[in-house]
This record gives sequence, C-alpha cells and structure tokens, in this order.
Amino acid sequence: MSRVLIVGAGLTGSLCACLLRRELQSKVQIVVWDKARGAGGRMSTSRPPDVSSHSVDLGAQYITATPAYAQSHHSFYSELLSAGVLQPLSCQIEGLRQQDDSKNYMTPLGMGSVVKHFLSESGADLFFEHHVTALYRRGASWEVEKKAGGSETFDAVVLTMPVAQILQLQGDVGQLLSVQQKQQLDGVVYSSRFAVALFFSPDAAFSFSWGARYVSDSRCICYIAVDSRKRNKDSPGLGPSLVVHTSVPFGLEHLERDKEDVQPIILQELHRLLPGLPEPISTKCHKWRYSQVLTSVPDCPGHMIVLDQPLLVCGGDAFCHSNFDGCVESALSMLSALKASL
Repeated sequence: MSRVLIVGAGLTGSLCACLLRRELQSKVQIVVWDKARGAGGRMSTSRPPDVSSHSVDLGAQYITATPAYAQSHHSFYSELLSAGVLQPLSCQIEGLRQQDDSKNYMTPLGMGSVVKHFLSESGADLFFEHHVTALYRRGASWEVEKKAGGSETFDAVVLTMPVAQILQLQGDVGQLLSVQQKQQLDGVVYSSRFAVALFFSPDAAFSFSWGARYVSDSRCICYIAVDSRKRNKDSPGLGPSLVVHTSVPFGLEHLERDKEDVQPIILQELHRLLPGLPEPISTKCHKWRYSQVLTSVPDCPGHMIVLDQPLLVCGGDAFCHSNFDGCVESALSMLSALKASL
C-alpha cells in the first residue's frame, strides 16, 4: 500500500484525496495535513464567537458554473446538488454582472461544507496544525518535516498550498525545480484582501432587502453579503451575519499592516455605505494574503511534477484558474499523475 501525503485541506487537496480513494481504493493510504485548525482553505466557513449568531463565509462566497464547465464537470455538480451541499443561489445580488447562461450556486451550510464533503468521501487521515517546513528525498520516498518538530515518510507528496509557500520549503525541493519551473512559479501573482465578519444578535434587523451587493463607489470595500440571506437560511433564534470584502488595491496598500489596525478603517467605510447598521455583538477580521490568482502558471497545466519517482507534484488554482472549476481541473490532472506513478 502506498502512503500519499496531500498538503493542504482546501478544495483542490480535498477533491484530490476523494478522487484518489475512488480510483485506487485500498491501494493507497491517504494522509492530509493542513497548517490551519480546520479544513476549507479559502473556502472556509467561520463559526460565530457567540452561538446566537449565524456562521459566515470569510473567503469564497458562491460557485458560478459556466455552461462549458457545467457540462464537463457535471458529475461533481450533480453529486454536490444530490447531497444537498449545493443549491441554486436565489437571493438578490445588487451589481452582479451575470455571464450568459452561467448558474450560481450557494452552500446552505457554508462554503466549507464542499471541502468537508470531499474529505469525508476520501476516508483520509486528516491532521490539522501540521505545518510542513521541509521535504527530503530518501531513496524511493519523501521525508516530510513539520514546524512543530518530527517527520514522517511518504511514497508520494502532493502540494496544494499557495505557490509562495511551496517556494519557501526547505530541503530538496528548491534544487529539484528546473530553472523554467522556478521562473513559472515566481511569475504567479495573487491578489490580497481583508475580510471582516460582523455577527449580530437575533433581534437585529437590516433596512435593506438584498442578500449581497457589489460596491462600485468605494476604494475600500468591493463586496458585502448577509450570509443567512445568501443561504436562504433565516434560522429562528439566530442573529444575522454580515461579511465585507475589501478591494484588491486596498488589500495591496494595507497588506503589511496588522489586521487589528485595518479593521476600524473598513468598519468606518461600511457605516458610510450602510448608515444605521445595528451594532454587532462581535467582529472578526481576516487577512487573505493569497486571495485569488491574478497570474497563473503559463498555459494552465493543472499541475507541475517536481520529481517523478518518488512523486512530488504541485497543484491548486495557481496551476489553472482561481475558482471552483479551476480547482476541479487541477485535482483531475494531479490524479492522472498519481495513477501513473503509484
């Protein structure tokens, strides 16, 4: 049985683990490590600090299927819809530029539920707060070191974290990358942004009717959503939650500042845009240093093989494009590399 380590419990990593289990079943032991305290990556759903409020999606907001991907990835959409993980997005979204015949889907339990579905299907051994710092080639296997200390050995390693974090790895990775591969990885560019969640008490009421709004008249804020409305889920006894995403220029301008210093600027602008907003019972600010991919690896190959034997392969939206279907494409292409190697 081959031991395969997937680094990153986001969408690409979780789907890759799921596909690997379905294709190779008992031939592989699948292990997933993530440095965070929970699964989801940029599709994570944040629980409220107070149980009387609704949870909130701090990263990805909904999934848009173009006609081409709705067809080529039909099995994935069908599976998630049948499981109740996805539902059509029906709330009012102000300022949405809808592409022809594209369909939008929301997640009743939050975006993190998509990742959790695939992880559950994978049967993988899942470990959080496992921050990979170095990889060393040891004959026909990889020795993988963790920040907290200790190391484990695997027959194949899949890296799905942001490209900058791949390039920071110690050990043998740097010298195994070709000059061209290094140039391609160095050329990947991400946008950065801040997200602020506001959690309200059950008696809070909003004066506007939309579920989400794209903002065009602010340098600071580009998007606001009421998560409970977005999910068609006004649960009795639960207060609403609001999420605010900053614009790409604002994120870049304030990237190196502490999120605690940036949050008041965002909230001040939010109150300008939504005067009369009730007082939240708590707030949470998150800095997405690696938000969406602006420049991906040329020709969008889906993955990059650093070494064939033992296999070391990189993937994720940076190797395709930055949305649900880009992650699916990357997971499918990494599956092909894994099947050829194991």
